[in-house]
Amino acid sequence: MKQITQLGATVEEAISIALQQLNTTRNQVEVEVLQQAKKGFLGFGTRQAEVRVTLKEVEVENTASVEETEKFDDVDDVNQVIAEKIDMVQAQEQEQEQEQAAHQEPATSLEEQEDPIESAKNYLVSIAKDMGINDLSIGTQKQGKNILFKLESEKAALLIGKRGATLNALQQLAQLIVNKSAKSFLMVKLDVENYRERRKQALELLAERMADKAIHTGKKVSFEPMPSYERKVIHNALANRVDIETYSEGTEPNRYLVIEPLR
Repeated sequence: MKQITQLGATVEEAISIALQQLNTTRNQVEVEVLQQAKKGFLGFGTRQAEVRVTLKEVEVENTASVEETEKFDDVDDVNQVIAEKIDMVQAQEQEQEQEQAAHQEPATSLEEQEDPIESAKNYLVSIAKDMGINDLSIGTQKQGKNILFKLESEKAALLIGKRGATLNALQQLAQLIVNKSAKSFLMVKLDVENYRERRKQALELLAERMADKAIHTGKKVSFEPMPSYERKVIHNALANRVDIETYSEGTEPNRYLVIEPLR
């Protein structure tokens, strides 16, 4: 937890100086007034204001406990397995397209015999078991062409992964499975314990803090690579600010967002 004690002619001045030193904004800190300023008389008894400013913790990642995270130390392996399954499904789709282009009847797969949503649910349950998660339950909500898969498990943190990486990979896989046999294109979204909304709120807070940092330093601020919809959250959060501009650089999957102050 980052904390600073600052003096100033007034309480507000002390807070302002502390915010600049912490490169943050007022809503991202907790302020404790240690003493009020005192003007004195004829130069005697003058006293500056003193405040203690503490930077709040911004939760961007999931709520996994330390013990649970330490027990599961092969997250990269899990994501690699999911990536391989994504490649496999994409290869199957290309093969079917080639067969159709050659006027051949594609082989009937198990996924095509089942309902697309049920196929995706079964696939997710199978992958979860490979991850050591045997209690996964999945609820679905369908609205038009949008499908929400709500995942529940005692090991929710493992399904989310670092900054949602595992959840994003599972979502991409579910998207492929659903649309492999769906009659029309469907948009798939996976969520665990309302993580998507919590992540969105955290990104919005982070966006404002980094925008203020760009203004205070007069320099560009670059984020780590993130999915396009997360970059869009930051773009939208800062859309009404006239003192900065936002844009993306790099190529997928390492594309990242930049905040640049306008002089």
